[in-house]
Amino acid sequence: MKKLLAGFALGCALLSLVTTVDLSPVARAINTTEETKGYRVLGADKKRVAIVNAKGEIEWEIPNGAPETHDIQMLPNGDVLFQTSYTTVVEVNRDKQVVWQYEAKPKEGYTGRVEIHSYQRLKNGLTMVAESGNGRVVEVDKKGAIAHTLELTVDKPNPHRDTRMVRKLDNGHYLVCHEGDGKLREYDQAGKVVWTYEVDLNGRPVSPGHGPEGHGTAVFGAIRMPNGNTLIAGGNNNRVIEVTPAGKIVWSIDQKELPHITLAWVTTLQLLPNGNLIFGNTHAGPENPQLIEITRDKKVVWTFKDFQNFGNNLVAAQVLTKEKVIR
Repeated sequence: MKKLLAGFALGCALLSLVTTVDLSPVARAINTTEETKGYRVLGADKKRVAIVNAKGEIEWEIPNGAPETHDIQMLPNGDVLFQTSYTTVVEVNRDKQVVWQYEAKPKEGYTGRVEIHSYQRLKNGLTMVAESGNGRVVEVDKKGAIAHTLELTVDKPNPHRDTRMVRKLDNGHYLVCHEGDGKLREYDQAGKVVWTYEVDLNGRPVSPGHGPEGHGTAVFGAIRMPNGNTLIAGGNNNRVIEVTPAGKIVWSIDQKELPHITLAWVTTLQLLPNGNLIFGNTHAGPENPQLIEITRDKKVVWTFKDFQNFGNNLVAAQVLTKEKVIR
């Protein structure tokens, strides 16, 4: 019996050691539950677009010279949609061939800079692209021709900050994150604003910086939930919130609410069928995970921390799951 207890104590000590040491390049918390075992991550950072498996191995990669990549999408056929510059979006197949491309240019009457920060392949085969500077969202066909244009309402026009994440909803409307305005706007097909939500400072003063010390209302991402509420990745608001159509916050994850994790620039969102949420934690430093999965009751069930293959600017990321997610 004494030997059994001694062996149990030794095992507990070893388990404690394993769970407190970050086994680089990917923290072993990457597979903390059976449901999440085998997650792969598609991401863009360190001048590359890559798929990293649960062991931290690169399965596929391609060089990418974009100064920033703020969106990414794996298509049903396995191709990847991403940007190669501020003005160019491409679809690349697994043989690393560009099979589709769109280049944004200043619209008629505008001579300033244009930047792309979000894009989405739609169910009808068109590709939605948000053009900051031009202050519009376009839908582009397979030949790169614009099939539909939506003019945006922007309070503080800025070619770098007009938009961040934009998604077309199942009802045909567009959910647009206006980083510079600190607002979300939902537009109908004709461009009428039918819903607005203004991000607040959550009781903290504005402070500069991209890391955990920075705080503001530079909203990054949003998705519409099946219950009609909206999940919002606050960007430098350092939190995730769920708001009702009336604008009431009914659920949130604040900057220091999760054990041993600090949130900085909160970016991507993926809502799983079981109600779990995966979100991006960018510019938070190597002591914090870049991606986090939590349950509805705010239990952390999976984290991704890989500062070898990616870095502190992993804004564009998609966790590749077998399930259909909202993102």
